[in-house]
Amino acid sequence: MPSKISARAKPKRQVKKITYTTLFADESLNPKFEEALKSLGPKLGRSYPMYIGGEEVRSEAGEFEHRSPIDTSIVVGRFQVGTREHARQAIEAAKQAFEVWSNKPWQERVKVLDRYAKLIDDRKFDIAAAITYEVGKNRLEALAECWEAIDAVKYYSGVMRRERGYTIRMGPGGPGEHNIDACKPFGAWPVISPFNFPFMLANGMAMGALITGNSVILKPTSEAPLTGIMLYQLYVDAGVTRGAVNFVTGPGSNFEDEFVTNPDVAGLAFTGSRDVGMRLFRRFHTEQEYPKPMVLEMGSKNPTIITSKADIPKAVEGTVRAAFGYGGQKCSATSRVYVQNGVKDKFLGALKDRVAKISVGDPRLNDTFMGPLINAKAVETFQTAVSKARQSGANFVTGGDAMKEGSLQKGFYVSPTVVADLPEDNPLVKQELFVPFVVVNGYDSVDDAIDRANATEYGLTAGIFSKDKREIKKFFDGIKFGVTYANRSGGSTTGAWPGAQSFTGWKASGVTGRGVGSPYYLLNFLRDQSQTTVE
Repeated sequence: MPSKISARAKPKRQVKKITYTTLFADESLNPKFEEALKSLGPKLGRSYPMYIGGEEVRSEAGEFEHRSPIDTSIVVGRFQVGTREHARQAIEAAKQAFEVWSNKPWQERVKVLDRYAKLIDDRKFDIAAAITYEVGKNRLEALAECWEAIDAVKYYSGVMRRERGYTIRMGPGGPGEHNIDACKPFGAWPVISPFNFPFMLANGMAMGALITGNSVILKPTSEAPLTGIMLYQLYVDAGVTRGAVNFVTGPGSNFEDEFVTNPDVAGLAFTGSRDVGMRLFRRFHTEQEYPKPMVLEMGSKNPTIITSKADIPKAVEGTVRAAFGYGGQKCSATSRVYVQNGVKDKFLGALKDRVAKISVGDPRLNDTFMGPLINAKAVETFQTAVSKARQSGANFVTGGDAMKEGSLQKGFYVSPTVVADLPEDNPLVKQELFVPFVVVNGYDSVDDAIDRANATEYGLTAGIFSKDKREIKKFFDGIKFGVTYANRSGGSTTGAWPGAQSFTGWKASGVTGRGVGSPYYLLNFLRDQSQTTVE
């Protein structure tokens, strides 16, 4: 029964949760975000340690600077250049802490993670401000990332309670038997996270490992170490066992050999490029003494199909949101669009008009939709793609420019770009670029579009726009991607949310077939133990 509220009491106004598909402009959040930006300003440029076994660690190899992609004159912070020896020390600390953390009742671990979710909620504006400075996300995308992390933890706390810690009474196999199936954690897991969702993707992997009783070595990309250290501090403040979470920074090459060969590494979680992921996959499965689990998410080349029976305005909006949200730097971003020839010209005209309205600029400003790319290498990738498209005779619908005028001259800004009519075997149609560059091609039949969409080694996200239920069913039955959407104007291939869509990569996009957001995700970090007692 609801409790009574005093006549004097005024309910506290709650800020509406932002998701990637809503990204609504709730004006009440702006003052809080502006204050967080202001508060972070004087702290920029500080020197940060690593944390191993709960202790601050400084590296004899020195520090590296991380500069903001918004403006490279802004030093986000100075971070330690970790070494292989630091990797070894962190693994040892995680191994020792595992014995304590894993032996806590699962209910206690869940309570710690519940506190962790509450702390994220309390600090979400500060975290979002750091995300904006560090990787160039606009405020709505940065805040959505924080809310996604909160909801992921809440969802998996609920899963753990529903599954009773994955301990199940089984039937008897023989007279007098009492059988229990109890899932057990593996041990110490390096968690290697990328720049594009620096908080949520690190959170997803680390949370999955920790809530099931494993221990963790957090290794963020060098493009997002500040967000990583904030994540580490949240776990510590929530009460995770000392040493069960460790934090190291520096080039991945300094850690890889130890992560893939150290016998005390029990499993490995990685989100990033296909090339790096496949190298880790091969090494980890050949250089360890026996097979060990991996959780890998390795990008994609995601298609959106638009049929002659589509709602064109809805299809345009969904394509723009999916292709150019965070500058196309999402593994779920739309990069290929297949439009039925009868509506292709209409779609392209509407798409060009909509892209022209995208505001590109400083993501600290409230009206910015698309901020900078992450670094100079990404700009080079973009410019190379534009050059190759011109050489291939593509029809340039819009964009194609690096932007260096005025306040953008010190950052990594480019225009959202759409090209049309490239051959299907062109590398720009096949290779993941991770920049705001979209190829639009026509097709005759929906079967043909699905075949073209599937003609890739990747298989993460795909979408369709059609008012015909038979076309939608044909799409869902035939598409070989793990995350699929129909008629989603909030993002034709983007915006998966914990407890709503499992973010599961097929083929070269993933390994386990159980993605974050799925009710089965935690099983990646657990192994069965059958316990039989005979009377």
